[in-house]
Amino acid sequence: MIQFQHVAKRYAPDLRALDDIDIEIHKGELVLLSGASGAGKSTLLKLVYREEEPSSGKILVEGRDLQSLDGRGVARLRRRVGLIFQEFKLLAHLSALENIALAAEISGTAKKAAQARAEQLLGELGLASRRHAKPDGLSGGEQQRVAVARALVNRPALILADEPTGNLDGAAAAETLRLFEDIRKQDSTIVIASHDENLFRVIASRLIHLEQGRIVADTAGSGAAEWRL
Repeated sequence: MIQFQHVAKRYAPDLRALDDIDIEIHKGELVLLSGASGAGKSTLLKLVYREEEPSSGKILVEGRDLQSLDGRGVARLRRRVGLIFQEFKLLAHLSALENIALAAEISGTAKKAAQARAEQLLGELGLASRRHAKPDGLSGGEQQRVAVARALVNRPALILADEPTGNLDGAAAAETLRLFEDIRKQDSTIVIASHDENLFRVIASRLIHLEQGRIVADTAGSGAAEWRL
């Protein structure tokens, strides 16, 4: 699904965010990227959906070299990827239903079909009664569920989550964990970047730990059958 071949990312000659990253993530894995703030977790995710480009090395997603993609290719890639952010990034003037449906419409789904898919996801996530609420009328946990639904609306092959519980209290964080457990059963590939290793390691099939832009550990997670050391 994802291959990094000796990838480095520099923002300045003396500021290296990632250094010689060489990993392969397989279809159906739930991978936790752990590490302190500034370790390179968010940068790695941005490279996967080509918000940023590597300074050196090669990145392949579903066998395609990301550097070879033109603008249309990048757009097609992003339709295959669901993104979940710490800040939720919901549009304040739109309802929960409209936030989700808009993501489908932008990807080319007809409005009626997009709304039907959004309604389905809201029902599955226990938010059917909140479909007309705007973000400022939703709790943090509810906003996160809307953000998850938006990420799932186009049935992505790959889901990337950057600190998805960073702004949530304990109860909402636990609720988000249950959502990811459910998503995992749908055979999507999931990569979660989080400093909260203890929260996600119980469902992760693999843990990749970063320090100062380098991989210092790559092991099977507690959700896998055995440890790979």
